[in-house]
Amino acid sequence: MKNVIYILIVAFALSSCGDDKVSSIEDLIIQGDLEAIRTKKSELSEQQKSLDAQLKKLDSAISTFKGNEKLPLVTTIIAKAETFQHFLELQGDVKTKQNVLIYPEMAGVLQRVYVKKGQRVSKGQLLASIDDGGMSSQVAQLKTQAELAKTTYERQKRLWEQKIGSEIQFLQAKSSYQATENAVNQAQSQLGKSTIRAPFSGIIDDVIKDQGTVVSPGPGAEVFRIVNLSNMYISVDVPESYLGGIEKGKAAIVYFPVLGDTVLSEIRQTGNFINPSNRVFSAEIPVSNKKGNIKPNLSAKVSLNDYTSENAITIPQSIISENADGEQYVYIATKSEGENTAVVNRKVIITGKTQASMVEVLSGVSDGDQLVKEGARSVKDGQNVEILKNKTDEQ
Repeated sequence: MKNVIYILIVAFALSSCGDDKVSSIEDLIIQGDLEAIRTKKSELSEQQKSLDAQLKKLDSAISTFKGNEKLPLVTTIIAKAETFQHFLELQGDVKTKQNVLIYPEMAGVLQRVYVKKGQRVSKGQLLASIDDGGMSSQVAQLKTQAELAKTTYERQKRLWEQKIGSEIQFLQAKSSYQATENAVNQAQSQLGKSTIRAPFSGIIDDVIKDQGTVVSPGPGAEVFRIVNLSNMYISVDVPESYLGGIEKGKAAIVYFPVLGDTVLSEIRQTGNFINPSNRVFSAEIPVSNKKGNIKPNLSAKVSLNDYTSENAITIPQSIISENADGEQYVYIATKSEGENTAVVNRKVIITGKTQASMVEVLSGVSDGDQLVKEGARSVKDGQNVEILKNKTDEQ
């Protein structure tokens, strides 16, 4: 260290007397003494050799100091090309197309209710019956009349085939039988309205009318609410700008904040109409309800896959900086001869979509590049650094 200081002092002294030397050289030239000029040149050549030797010593000292200087510590990640998926986040509500109120089809007293609230029922199962006002007896009488008409018709038919009896008798018997059969069918159809059956398999969500209540068709006369919780879906409104990215069959992630549960699904259907008032179109995402805890109108956060790149490079957003011109850049580390040392160079990049904390890089970074992660905000272009820990980011 003392030698270095001494060399610096000598160099300073030589530079201080430089003006005198220039003045004496100009005087010699003005005097025009050739011998004196040659002598001066020889002296300066010797001084130059001495200065060259001193410069070499100074370079050696600088190298010594440079080798001992404390380099900035950084960590790096390796850029890796892999599949990148971007998801559009939307808000939606749970719906079911099988959530209906069941009304009576005829007026009368609700004679009996066969199910309870919360009970699971099958399609066609008897839920309740209404007093038919004697219609069942009328149907029984009509069936008896129909049997007699059928027997009469069959006998007249056999006689007519044997050429016995008149044609008018055969036709009257046939007409009477058909009319009686139609009357029985109509009466049975009317009698069927005295029973209330499940239109589909589901759960009785509510029993609205009690047994013994007088009911009649029309608004306000609903008897049951039945819901099918196995055929649920989410309906979301998608901005028209995503029309090209949101398609049937693409992945969807449904999260229910209230339940703390996530369901993986896919887009089942997209609407063919854009609402002119808010410029959105609809999308449906089916959700399985194995636990039975998903209810109609439950709020959900839906993430729809609108972009996929099979060979994309993604990097953490935290390592990206921006210059005064609005350009984004990162630092790429190139290892030097030392095992843990490298030179960092600033590289301007063009970014694409962002998903969570990761950003897709469209240009500027190649597969296998070593990027400065921790310490990216404190390094400079062309600076030597020490790599603290080399790790591959799984991204």
